[in-house]
Amino acid sequence: MALELKVPSMACSACADTITKAVKKVDPTAEVQADTKTKIVSIQTQQPETEIREAIAQAGYPVG
Repeated sequence: MALELKVPSMACSACADTITKAVKKVDPTAEVQADTKTKIVSIQTQQPETEIREAIAQAGYPVG
């Protein structure tokens, strides 16, 4: 499943790394691409969207 989530608080590459690690904890095989300019995180995952959103929020980056 392909997800595109807007993460307004993602400001730098370190933020993107933290978000990527949070997603990979839920789905180690997920493909994550984060664009700090558009604040869009594109994720290819087999996990439900709610779990991915929750993992990102728990890392400190609530999805907008």
